[in-house]
Amino acid sequence: MTTSTDSDFDRVAVIGLGPMGAALARALLAAGIETTVWNRTASRTQPLAVDGAAVASSPTTAVAAADLVVVCQRDHEIARDVLGGVDASAYAGRAVVNLSSATPEQARATADWAAERGITYLTGAIMVPTPMIGNPEALVLYAGDHAVFARHEAALRVLAGHGDHLGEDHGLAPAYDVAMLGIFFTGMTSFLHAAALVATHGVDATTFLPYAQQIVSILPDTIDGLAGDVDRGEYSGEEDNIAMEVAFLDHIVAASQAARLDSRLPELMRDLGRQAVDSGAGTQGWSAIIEILRQHEGVGHMRLRI
Repeated sequence: MTTSTDSDFDRVAVIGLGPMGAALARALLAAGIETTVWNRTASRTQPLAVDGAAVASSPTTAVAAADLVVVCQRDHEIARDVLGGVDASAYAGRAVVNLSSATPEQARATADWAAERGITYLTGAIMVPTPMIGNPEALVLYAGDHAVFARHEAALRVLAGHGDHLGEDHGLAPAYDVAMLGIFFTGMTSFLHAAALVATHGVDATTFLPYAQQIVSILPDTIDGLAGDVDRGEYSGEEDNIAMEVAFLDHIVAASQAARLDSRLPELMRDLGRQAVDSGAGTQGWSAIIEILRQHEGVGHMRLRI
């Protein structure tokens, strides 16, 4: 990343220097940004000091040294504990972006907590691993006051080339975060289950990999169709239907059990399909499964078109 000597560029403090926090600080330093760091375990600041970071003696001095304060802790409880120890006067004229992990409900609670203390505040969610921090292709999601985001967008884009502001609701960034990670971890686990299954038939994971990649290549167009179905609330079964797909899922469950594998993942999908069939949606497309998932909301979302 190119460096900047623009005097209008934010001075930034990074509070929390685990692997992700340290990566954030390094990206700022690499861009020539005046960067102050603080961490409860002081030894973690030393490699960054060698790279040119100023080391704060306390969270208050870190905040006071910056225009933008980036907090990267394990969770929002720890973040509030650290931020709550800062002298209130230090926050004047400064903004805090909290990149610590949270649920949507936790993020909204922290935003309310910050507002009560007069802290100018944004919620963020980092959507890439540490090696990608500072990369133009990296993605960090933000939510909260858009004016605050716009004021500090230049510094935030040093951390990730793609910095999307999702809206004023602080819960949106972690909602996208957990939803995206749900897709990611489910996908990884599905591949591992498949690799375990073919291994019982003498096929190693690398040999199976091109076939796994082929089926994955179908997913972009598939989820594009699913999204349209969900937004319209229409689940056409013209090309496929749940009753037919349950038969396929029965085969996955049976093959898993025959191989003595943990079959809970295919059982979950099969059971969702069976529940849809039992509800009268057997002739609908797989996208109708969203209505089965929504039943747990307990607010009568069922609207299957039979």
